[in-house]
Amino acid sequence: MNFVKRLVPFIIGIGLWMIPTPEGLSIEAWQLFSIFIGTISGIIIRPFPMPATALIGLTAVVMTKTLTLEQALSGFSRDVIWLIVVAYFVAFGIIKTGLGNRISYFFMMLLGKKTLGLTYGLAATNIIMAPAIPSSTARAGGVLLPIMESLSFNYESKPHDPSAKKIGSYLFASLFQINTIADAMFLTAMAANPLTVEIAREMGINISWGSWFLAASVPALISLIVIPLVIYVIHPPKIKETPHAAEFAKEHLKKMGKIKLDEMIMLGVFSLLLVLWMIGPSYGIKAASTGLLGLSILLLTKVLTWQELVKESEAWSTLVWFAVLLMMASALNQLGFTSWFGDLVVGPVQFLDWRVAFLLLSLIYFYTHYLFAGNISHVGAMLPTFLMVAIKIGTPPYLAAYTLGFFSALFGGLTHYGSGPGAVLYGAGFVNIRDWWTIGFTSSLFNVAIWLVIGGAWWKFLGIW
Repeated sequence: MNFVKRLVPFIIGIGLWMIPTPEGLSIEAWQLFSIFIGTISGIIIRPFPMPATALIGLTAVVMTKTLTLEQALSGFSRDVIWLIVVAYFVAFGIIKTGLGNRISYFFMMLLGKKTLGLTYGLAATNIIMAPAIPSSTARAGGVLLPIMESLSFNYESKPHDPSAKKIGSYLFASLFQINTIADAMFLTAMAANPLTVEIAREMGINISWGSWFLAASVPALISLIVIPLVIYVIHPPKIKETPHAAEFAKEHLKKMGKIKLDEMIMLGVFSLLLVLWMIGPSYGIKAASTGLLGLSILLLTKVLTWQELVKESEAWSTLVWFAVLLMMASALNQLGFTSWFGDLVVGPVQFLDWRVAFLLLSLIYFYTHYLFAGNISHVGAMLPTFLMVAIKIGTPPYLAAYTLGFFSALFGGLTHYGSGPGAVLYGAGFVNIRDWWTIGFTSSLFNVAIWLVIGGAWWKFLGIW
């Protein structure tokens, strides 16, 4: 079975390769598309780790002379690649120093007297940590899951047991949806966001860290307020008062003691990054340069060591697969494939008003995530075409890029397999599969409405369209 699984991406890629080049396309464009689809298939099916699949795809591009070696390696020189890698290192620092736990316990102490308040504490914690922790799995699984588990056990709410409904089920379902919204709020909150920005940049749409945050801020904050309430109504906890949660947080803060020097340095660097990510572009300072500055400070002060960074496999893995996917998406655009395919797809919707057509495209893009096991594969496979088609039917380019970009994070909340945090949090065993999918779909309806209607009005006010 594993052998067959390994063959599937190659069969798909070779099968497309053997089809005669469509009229209007260069041979190189069709060859690259074949290799790209084979690579994306490998990322979805996962016969190999994602970086290995990407490297195989890169090798195929070079050995078939579809692109030169220099062109194939061009993705590694993109500044956005290094921004996301550095953000992984900063995230490790936040977790290592204990600053992430301290922030979590602080908001739990502040807001944790009621179960609903606990979820808003989770939301506040996510807002604080998401800008510098680009792995939503690390935020949910590395920082918050152990805390939520301990709290649930304290209230005798256990996984794979009817007692999960006491409080654990509600907390874990809420944490998942909150984490997903935080992913959409910040450019550096998850790895798929910078990929979205680079795909948009290839089409002449330039989005900075600050402009992404400004556009996302209002709909994200409204979603963070509304979604916990929605889940509270459709999946209510039996325990609604949690006075012991605040005491639980106080006890853990007391055990942690006063804030340590490493935490203070980490907090200072974190604050510096946020400020420079917001105002840096106005002074010609790129986001990746800001990230390198923060990382250098952490290395100079020995908050982090090079030996620790070498062991951060997720960061280095991201460097590889991100660079390869970005290279392929960029080359497909340059070779004219994206524009050609966009013309092909635009036919069925070109006679509709662009608002109606774009709404249909957006909903199709969002809900086809049921077919994908991860945000990255979905973005890589579908975003270039959907963004190109949206622009061709008359959608204002920035409106199309922001909407599809935010949806690329939000659709991760649909299923237990559609994103990394979904697998981790569902695996904790507090929410059964039926409830997980029901909550995911219901939350998606509210999120789509909030981001299209309120978000659309906010973007109109900002002059985005």
